[in-house]
Amino acid sequence: MAHLRSRRRRALLAVPAGLALTASIGFLPGAASASSQDAPSSTTAPRAAGPALSYVVNTAPDKATVGKVKKEIAKAGGTIVASYPKIGVLVAHASAPDFAAQIRSVKGVQSAGATRTSPLTPAATTEVGKPEKVKAPRASAQGAAKARAAGQEPLEPLQWHLPAMKADEAAKANPGDRNVTVAVIDTGVDDTHPDLAPNFDRRASANCANGVLDTSKGAWRPYDADADYHGTHVAGSVAAARNGVGVAGVAPNVKVSAIKVSDQKTGLFYAENVVCAFVFAADKGVEVTNNSYYVDPWMFNCKNDADQRAILDAVGRAARYAQDKGAVNVASAGNSNFDLGGKSIKDTSSPNDSQEVDREIDPATCLDAPTQLPGVVTVSATGVNSLKSYYSNYGLNPSVASGQIDVAAPGGDRNQVPELPAKDGRILSTMPGGDYAYLQGTSMASPRVAGVAALVRSAHPNASPQEVQWLLKQQADNPGCPTAPYDPNGDGKADATCTGTKHVNSFYGYGIVNALKAVTR
Repeated sequence: MAHLRSRRRRALLAVPAGLALTASIGFLPGAASASSQDAPSSTTAPRAAGPALSYVVNTAPDKATVGKVKKEIAKAGGTIVASYPKIGVLVAHASAPDFAAQIRSVKGVQSAGATRTSPLTPAATTEVGKPEKVKAPRASAQGAAKARAAGQEPLEPLQWHLPAMKADEAAKANPGDRNVTVAVIDTGVDDTHPDLAPNFDRRASANCANGVLDTSKGAWRPYDADADYHGTHVAGSVAAARNGVGVAGVAPNVKVSAIKVSDQKTGLFYAENVVCAFVFAADKGVEVTNNSYYVDPWMFNCKNDADQRAILDAVGRAARYAQDKGAVNVASAGNSNFDLGGKSIKDTSSPNDSQEVDREIDPATCLDAPTQLPGVVTVSATGVNSLKSYYSNYGLNPSVASGQIDVAAPGGDRNQVPELPAKDGRILSTMPGGDYAYLQGTSMASPRVAGVAALVRSAHPNASPQEVQWLLKQQADNPGCPTAPYDPNGDGKADATCTGTKHVNSFYGYGIVNALKAVTR
């Protein structure tokens, strides 16, 4: 959700039936809003003069222009806190109410806007519901040997999603290349977890809170193990090691890194944090990034609003920079059962850092970032019956390149219950402190696709990001649109309508990813 698509983002734990996309925490009633000065929009609440806000300023990416704009920012009373000259993005703090308007008038500035609607305070995901912890079997040499003999991890019988995407078979053929790293851009990862420690890449891990890079030891770990579990759960879904301890990841031999982007006080994922993460991942040569969140505070950023347009511009530049450097960017579609290819969506949860306002948005011009950015692999969630999860966003609009689902993957669904011994239709993965828990959400589906992308890159080390994306789609298995009305809660009312063909449709895109095909074709 900047919200985690899993925790507040894109994972569904125990939130009421709806679940927030990548919701955020810590709303600040009455906080000021950074409305654009030169392009008023009814979607942005008015703000009082004076509070210090954070801004992204996007310029032509050349040294002379960046240098000139830096001087103009200082003249306007702003302070630069981060600079990314390679992509022409500057992050500044300022309290002047007309700061954005002043900077937009500077020659060389292509867009500029506030990244939040509430004042800066001293120093969000896509999951649905609260985690349900599972006790791990007591570790013993005998137990580990027994698990290895059976070809399974101790808790693997509860991971119905592995055989659903043939990840268990893929692990026997090719568990992944140690030279491939998946960066989990999230709430941080507990790298001391016994299932994550063997595969953790500290070199490519950092904290990007407030848009400022911190690579000190442990900076990538969760602030609060009880609240900031989302990133650790996602990391285990990607690359929990097959070491006879607990669970298994989709790509159990690749490396996983943590780039923490959540705000310590609110848990939100602001644009400057995400820009920092993409640039850092790219410069470290990361092969895949997983993004189970949306950039706060707007669930959708509208291009006709100057502030929101600047957010899309800044995050888009950073994501494109990562892709140009060889990374495949994978993101969760969100947990609101929205049709991203429809004519309109009612957004009642933005901005999530101050006072929400009801607004009707056009998903063709108001985008969920980074999910709907060009080049990003957008992932919907499925349950054990290979049916779209009740909460998962969906969509098919061939005329809008960024408005549809690319592929699907297991994300869990409480309405789709697996046979014994699994029992629970959600996704079991790692938690801080050596724990394990069930979660559901597109936050859980996205890392499964990121894991398969890592397997594709392992099998085809010279493949470009575009080629990896095409292989993901080509190798996917599409169940096609349901023949009966889509009614996951059984109340007699259709909750969504699947459109498209057997090969490409609004529920699954090109289909549910297949890990075995990724390593054998």
